[in-house]
Amino acid sequence: MESDLHFYFDPVCPFAWMTSKWVRIVAAQRAYHVDWRFISLRILNANVDYAAHFPPEYEAGHTAGLRLLRVVARVREEHGRDAVGPLYSAIGTRLFDTPRDEKLSASDQGARYLLEPLLDDVGLPGDLADALDDTTFDDVIRTETEEALALTGRDVGTPILHFKPPGGTAFFGPVISRLPSRDDAVELWDHVIALTGFPGFAEIKRSLRERPQLAGLGVDAESVGVEEDWHGGSRRRKR
Repeated sequence: MESDLHFYFDPVCPFAWMTSKWVRIVAAQRAYHVDWRFISLRILNANVDYAAHFPPEYEAGHTAGLRLLRVVARVREEHGRDAVGPLYSAIGTRLFDTPRDEKLSASDQGARYLLEPLLDDVGLPGDLADALDDTTFDDVIRTETEEALALTGRDVGTPILHFKPPGGTAFFGPVISRLPSRDDAVELWDHVIALTGFPGFAEIKRSLRERPQLAGLGVDAESVGVEEDWHGGSRRRKR
């Protein structure tokens, strides 16, 4: 089936997860077929000195994302492209929408104990988790990461969206911190597509942002506040 949208994601990026939830709302109303593709923050930052540029947990978090993508790549290879979306949904729900008493460590985001039940939840064999350490899948993940960056330029992060491929508009983000309502989701989508569809459009940005409203991060709509320069994961060199 031809896809209306290619969505490039790293499963440990909270902003990619928020955008994916918005896109799913839009896709359900517009009958879009989404092809969920890979972009790895760990591969994107392969030549970056993590110790010099990041807090201590970022390298472990990015590595966890790569480990999860290896499993998703194996799932796609053995069970087809349509199996990717449900697994990403299960992973994102567990990482970001599940309240917890203690913060999940960066490395545990890519742990086998966390992943195996999610595979079972979506009807996939638990031994697919063997791919967490299978570096043979890194080539396809690297290729797709480069594919995504070729659409937007390299100074971006996750997610990257390509609407109406191969000739349609592609862009980084949008980075959103809260999930719009069903009606607002479509209106926001139409505005984004109209803006990015203009050939001369390059960038729109503001650095003041609120923390993403995700229960797994301990943030809800009632407690959230705007914070300056909060970097939760979407930009390059961020988790």
